[in-house]
Amino acid sequence: MTDRPRLLEGLDPQQRAAVTAPRGPVCVLAGAGTGKTRTITHRIAHLVQRGLVVPQQVLAVTFTARAAGEMRTRLRGLGASGVQAQTFHAAAFRQLRYFWPRALEGEIWPLVEHKFRLVMQAAGRVGLSTDSESVRDLASEIEWAKSALLTPEQYPKETARIGRSAPVAPERFVQVFEAYERAKNSAKMLDFDDLLLHTAAVLEEHSEVAEEFRARYRTFVVDEYQDVTPLQQRILDAWLGGRDDLTVVGDANQTIYSFAGASPQWLIDFPNRYPKAEVVRLERDYRSTPQVVELANRVIAMGNSGRSHTGLTLVGQRADGPDPGFAEHESEAAEAQAVARTVAELAGSGVPLSEMAVLYRVNAQSEVYEQALSDAEIPYQVRGGERFFARTEVRQAMAALRTAAGRGSAEGGELSEAVREVLSEVGLTTKPPEGGAARERWQSLNALAELADELSRDVEGADLARYVSELDARASAQHPPTMEGVTLASLHAAKGLEWDAVFLVGLTEGTLPIQHADGDDASVEEERRLFYVGVTRARKHLRISWALSRGQGGGRKRRHSRFLNGLVSTGGGSKSSGKTRRTNSERGRRKDVVRCRSCSARLESAVEVKIGRCAKCPSDADDELLARLRSWRTERAQELKVPAYVVFSDATLIAIAEQRPVDTESLGQVSGVGPTKLERFGADVLSLVNGPADL
Repeated sequence: MTDRPRLLEGLDPQQRAAVTAPRGPVCVLAGAGTGKTRTITHRIAHLVQRGLVVPQQVLAVTFTARAAGEMRTRLRGLGASGVQAQTFHAAAFRQLRYFWPRALEGEIWPLVEHKFRLVMQAAGRVGLSTDSESVRDLASEIEWAKSALLTPEQYPKETARIGRSAPVAPERFVQVFEAYERAKNSAKMLDFDDLLLHTAAVLEEHSEVAEEFRARYRTFVVDEYQDVTPLQQRILDAWLGGRDDLTVVGDANQTIYSFAGASPQWLIDFPNRYPKAEVVRLERDYRSTPQVVELANRVIAMGNSGRSHTGLTLVGQRADGPDPGFAEHESEAAEAQAVARTVAELAGSGVPLSEMAVLYRVNAQSEVYEQALSDAEIPYQVRGGERFFARTEVRQAMAALRTAAGRGSAEGGELSEAVREVLSEVGLTTKPPEGGAARERWQSLNALAELADELSRDVEGADLARYVSELDARASAQHPPTMEGVTLASLHAAKGLEWDAVFLVGLTEGTLPIQHADGDDASVEEERRLFYVGVTRARKHLRISWALSRGQGGGRKRRHSRFLNGLVSTGGGSKSSGKTRRTNSERGRRKDVVRCRSCSARLESAVEVKIGRCAKCPSDADDELLARLRSWRTERAQELKVPAYVVFSDATLIAIAEQRPVDTESLGQVSGVGPTKLERFGADVLSLVNGPADL
């Protein structure tokens, strides 16, 4: 059991107040980066340590399997391993499986595997379109209706009252909703919303079941409480049964799921529901630099309310960092290429690629960044794509590792070597492939190998069996190991994550705020909160950009987002931390048009821009110099323990070999050689260019 001083050690006064608050209603208003997970896990462990509750009597719920898994891991380390930390749906499913035979008789109905198919059939029966986009919209609307506790009969009146826009006429949607429910119930199946609905109903209607449940669970903790829907609040009330031993944690400024039924009102009104509640505000931001924090405060304060929803004002606790940067570009391609160049510069200065993220409003925006990063030979991963543990190579690797663990174990420093030996059998090599699908498979396997390195360092005596157990726990929680590569993600998918460097891209009217939010003050304010979430993902480096047109030469038809008004002046200036800073608007427009040095044709791709000539013009590179540059790059990359492209990409080396710069000034003109790389590698490169051929 962890001793008390350790549990309270390192907590700031507000965190300590939340941790040591007595049992009963507690509301923790926790701003971004203020250590909310640390606070609530220490609170649970503190209650257990003092003997106020046994671990098995605590139910902690959150919204993602990953967050629940992280909570369980932390609680184990704090001596409270018996606590149930799950998502709302996982907790309800477990309870429903247990009580179903007694309350509803027979075996529990299985979960719907293909909800899309059932909705499509329901739409077809009532004569509506069954194309993929229409069916997805109908499925989402059914989920919203059920999360809002609306029956088909109630739906038209309630949507009219709140002014909600339906994907089809309300009376037609009701027909689809009813047809879907009939088909599902006829097949004796449950969807995810039914897990909560049926569990709440069982507890509300069967007193003996409710008594048994409430005898088991006495203390409740809800994370991300601003995202609770009416349905989730209903099951929480059923769990409590009139009791008030409840701790909630949340930040109304990060409510970004109203479209799915979430409402911050439960969090805001908590002190009214529980007049004796202790309310603790966490405002010390340990994640971001004061410059990022100051910008985040301004973003949220410039909303319609003129202030934070919960009165929180973040106070940065880290050392000063660079001011957030703002940039305007002529086209999306130019914007993406500029991001790729800055990523390369930051990587060259020591920022790991896994600590950088490009965040956008809609998933369709990722394509141009995937292309720009590929052209610059920078690896990336798209968050929200295929799940890590579902990948073929990862499943094969885990099967091989389980087999090896069954044969014997390797302890301590041998673990990393043993894991790499097993992974080499399924495709891990010492050097990564050039690119494409092979590179992606290699990155997955290498991430598994690096996790073994991490486990060897952190867990004394860790062996293959312990490693496989860790993998299984991560797979269950959908908590993949860190992969080397820039993260591409939507702003919604980025919630709960953080990086050293964040690029917020595509900040134009119609994209952020999204076009369909225009004219609706509540929807626009939710879009502002989404921007706030994006800003607060950055620890140190924050770059915000937008493009005036979609394609090259498409005409300057776009305007930057209204959320930048007051942050970026109309003359191209930007304000951050009280300092005025000019954007690269005019400078960027000149750089956007680059022409081939041989034929003067306009250069389109990032590789052409780096080399300084179009693909059809022949190369005049010094082959011997290029070979020397590549050999030197390999040595420096090994010395610095970074991938070779972090030193210089192939395209930059070709440009150097073609242009043969003779001094620092001319080397600095080569695309891909920024100030940082010029300082770190300039002398070496110039000696190779100017030195004898046998160097």
